Amino acid sequence: MNPASLIDVSTLAIVVGGTLLATFLRCGLADCRATLRQLGRTLISGRPFDADAVRAHMARVLQDIHRDGLLRAQPDSVGDAEFDAALDALVAQRSVAGAREALHQQRESRLAPVRAANNTLVQAAELAPVFGLAGTLISLGRLPTSGVDRAAYMPAIAMAVHATLYGLIAAHLVLGPLARLVERHAGREDNQRRALAEWLESEVVQAIPRRDALRHVVAAPHAELEGEEA
Repeated sequence: MNPASLIDVSTLAIVVGGTLLATFLRCGLADCRATLRQLGRTLISGRPFDADAVRAHMARVLQDIHRDGLLRAQPDSVGDAEFDAALDALVAQRSVAGAREALHQQRESRLAPVRAANNTLVQAAELAPVFGLAGTLISLGRLPTSGVDRAAYMPAIAMAVHATLYGLIAAHLVLGPLARLVERHAGREDNQRRALAEWLESEVVQAIPRRDALRHVVAAPHAELEGEEA
């Protein structure tokens, strides 16, 4: 088989162009931009989330918190906006709940474009075979109405086959795998971040005094004063 025989530019334009246009109309400009950014981050940037580096930076910050306490702690940046926001909330509010809420908000902001990209690619994968069928119908519509002219019959059938083939390839070998790739990439990062968040919370709890301990610290001076007066 000659590979060049599988290339039909006009049919490819119908399938690919129609799929892109329909996906844009369905999902909108914002989701399409998010899709391009996520694909670029997944395929081109080549810089996955470095959980070990962030953990090492946070370990130094936690040492300062253990030593100085939350009241005097001034955490440095750990090189990740999500955990920087969590540490800032932890110091500002002096509570694990504040850090947990900050991480939750950051997580939602991080995953929103991932969900948009995944949905856009899934929509495109569903639309590609539809436009493959559209190309097939267009090719069949080019058949002569008066008798079968071999010169017109063969190109029309070739276009019909190419259109169906392009639609299936686009859906199952390009768009569908890209959707799963974006999802897997984001899922791995999210799992690493969850593990780091759990570790951070367990470490911070040890640096926050319990309510009973605070009561003891506050009550002790009063007891001493009462003893002196007696």
